Amino acid sequence: MSKRKTTASTGGGSNGYAVGYGKPPMHSRFRAGQSGNPAGRRKGVRNLMTDVKRTLATPVKVKEGGRTRKKSTQESALMVLREKALRGDPRALDRLLELAVRFNNDAAESGPTQALPADDQDILAAYVAEFAAAAMTPARAGSPDDPASKPGSGTDKKASK
Repeated sequence: MSKRKTTASTGGGSNGYAVGYGKPPMHSRFRAGQSGNPAGRRKGVRNLMTDVKRTLATPVKVKEGGRTRKKSTQESALMVLREKALRGDPRALDRLLELAVRFNNDAAESGPTQALPADDQDILAAYVAEFAAAAMTPARAGSPDDPASKPGSGTDKKASK
């Protein structure tokens, strides 16, 4: 195992400067006011994602129904894609349908569906079975007191609890 110096003096020895993790020697430190990466990214230089977002949000004037309106570049490009698809361009139609499948899902907007508790599932299963049994047997019109002819009038699981 190697041994490292934890303290060392630089030069005169009068300052007692400690050299170690996160504390490089004074002679190898950056001078005051000078960067460690002088050729690095300039301040204010944007990346591609920022430029794309800004470009798509830039408003453009569009003639629609004889009137000039301002719409975002993104919305205008989608309108052009729609018009091409309606004129019969197969590539535009494929792209528009792909976008529709990808972003036009109403089920995701309503939120995830919650599973029913076991008790409620049992109640629904009993009701469906009772309803199916009543549909299979002919109902007797003359006997209104017959509980088998009325779906839902049999044993109720919630009432028995």
